[in-house]
Amino acid sequence: MSERKPFRRFKKREPSISIEQKIESFVLRNSKNGYFTKVSTISYKFEISESKGWDIVGELLSSGALESIHDDVTGEMKLCETGKTYYIMDLEKKRSREKFSKNKKSKNH
Repeated sequence: MSERKPFRRFKKREPSISIEQKIESFVLRNSKNGYFTKVSTISYKFEISESKGWDIVGELLSSGALESIHDDVTGEMKLCETGKTYYIMDLEKKRSREKFSKNKKSKNH
């Protein structure tokens, strides 16, 4: 028994990041790129229950790190970095206008 080599195939573990921190960084990254994050996406992307997702969203909103807005069409809650709501709304309008004008041009040709 003393001649056995110790098992050395253990991988170094990354510092554990909580699911709350992962979700917060995901939403912040999306806002920096000019997009809202739908709350329904969180439970799907992070493989957590919908109620757990809502609990985490509530904590993040109450901490002041994020802001929320409701979609005019679907009524779904969308999240973004605090202070970026109107900036992202403006970008969404520009993207939809560009998409509409591209579709209109392609139909005319």
